[in-house]
Amino acid sequence: MKNVAFVFVILAFLGGAFLTSLDAEKVDWLFFLPIVTLGFIGAFFYIRASNKAAIHGDTLKNNQAVMATSLHRIVANLDALEGRKDSIPTYEMRFEIDRVFRDDLMRFADARNSMKHLFGIQCFADIMSSFAAGERYINRIWSASTDGYIDEVLLYISKANAQFKHAQEVFDAAQRQVNS
Repeated sequence: MKNVAFVFVILAFLGGAFLTSLDAEKVDWLFFLPIVTLGFIGAFFYIRASNKAAIHGDTLKNNQAVMATSLHRIVANLDALEGRKDSIPTYEMRFEIDRVFRDDLMRFADARNSMKHLFGIQCFADIMSSFAAGERYINRIWSASTDGYIDEVLLYISKANAQFKHAQEVFDAAQRQVNS
């Protein structure tokens, strides 16, 4: 169902783009509106199917474990990286970032929608604000490493660490509240 809905969204987008490209001055609304309507209907069913899958009990439990493990590993790896950041050459830091953080960042991001159902929207927002800021700082470390800016690399490791620690604190508190 989810894949069919996604195909409808894609086809509606392509059909709408095609119809608007036929004439530079006018749109054939008789064909355009039904196609766009199909796209909206497809998007509605896609979101509905995604939410249904996200709130399944086993999915929630599994995603909660994945997020907790990933977040704790990210913080532990950032602590370790902070301790040895002076020994890693600036241009090599981007490879270290990819090697150490990529999988955990992707796993957490893939499971994040379950947080809304587990902890509520406000807690989701609090965790994701810190997580997103930390992720941006990690991306900044990668970019600064590529450009050779050693001061930025060293500075943003500490900033990323602080953001992820805050995300972990909020996540752990929410997890304790739900589990008690």
